[in-house]
Amino acid sequence: MVKETKFYDILGVKPGCSQDDLKKAYRKLALKFHPDKNPNEGEKFKQISQAYEVLSDPEKKRIYDAGGEQALKEGGIGASSFTSPMDLFDMFFGGGFGGGRARRRERKGKDVVHQLSVTLEELYKGAVRKLALQKNVICDKCEGRGGKKGAAEQCPTCRGTGMQVQVQQLGPGMIQQIQTVCSECKGQGERINPKDRCKQCNGKKTIRDRKILEVNVDKGMVDGQKIVFSGEGDQEPELEPGDIIIVLDEKPHPVFKRNGNDLIIHQEIELVESLCGFQRVIRTLDYRELVITAIPGEVTKHGAVKCVMNEGMPQYKNPFEKGRLIIQFLVKFPDTIAPELIPTLENCLPPRPEIMISDLAEECVLLPFDPEQEARRRSTKNVYDEDDDMHGHGQRVQCATN
Repeated sequence: MVKETKFYDILGVKPGCSQDDLKKAYRKLALKFHPDKNPNEGEKFKQISQAYEVLSDPEKKRIYDAGGEQALKEGGIGASSFTSPMDLFDMFFGGGFGGGRARRRERKGKDVVHQLSVTLEELYKGAVRKLALQKNVICDKCEGRGGKKGAAEQCPTCRGTGMQVQVQQLGPGMIQQIQTVCSECKGQGERINPKDRCKQCNGKKTIRDRKILEVNVDKGMVDGQKIVFSGEGDQEPELEPGDIIIVLDEKPHPVFKRNGNDLIIHQEIELVESLCGFQRVIRTLDYRELVITAIPGEVTKHGAVKCVMNEGMPQYKNPFEKGRLIIQFLVKFPDTIAPELIPTLENCLPPRPEIMISDLAEECVLLPFDPEQEARRRSTKNVYDEDDDMHGHGQRVQCATN
């Protein structure tokens, strides 16, 4: 029997499990919650390491099984007695991530994201855009120290951790711990006397600098695509610089609409062109002129869709292959026709269908339909209905008052 099962629960094993089961559980959880993989799970990684260290050591396991964590503390095995979680990980895996502590991945600063508006023409032809940015760089005067050599001292408020813990009493026997960035050192873990601070950066270790980037917008790139400048982000001492990430934002085009590698265009034609054929010129995004033809006798219906192969958007990284130019034809019908032309027009068109009308049929009048007018009528009706409800409610209140 064991007094408590906290360490077993952390590793997801049962008391009495074998050493092989214990190692498998630790391996799985340590890889999952390692700070290099999950930077926000440092506390969880620490708990996993402590649990494994106790349960894998026969003497510590015996003490823990008999009296729990309290027995470990009474036996002189406190928090300071445990092996560093990182050292334990490296010993277990024979070098950890990337071949050991010496080769562990450097801590990296935050990435900086910027949006760049681009036209459809630029995505079609490719372009080079210059972008001026402000970013933090290591102060060259103090070399990122913030002041004279040796001037930095451990912050007495947070004891070098960069964090402060505040305890709040929520109720009888209930407390809450809140961790915040140290207000004294702003999370740096150290402070510099004002008289020893660097005059150029005022002890901040970095200064603002203007950077001009040349952004190559390649042919065929798409809306939302990212262009990454590795290591060009803000610089901080002891941190690998982050990246600058440019996100393309495609502007709407007045003529063309993009759908993958296809370009879509609406082309209005007259009724005579629809019935008798036509020729039209379409100006492309790289300013070439394409002639499209419908031969006489080929009727182009309203809403008909046709395409021209290899005249759409170029493929990204394969610009000699292009999509389709898709054209939808919209026929413009005349509002009226001169009565004297109707007989001639009827002779040219297929005959009208014969319609049988019974003696009981009723004549009606066709009127233009305006959806907005109907919406306005309903809106006005609702306003009157609400007004009636308010008056009725007011009268009932008045009667109750009297």
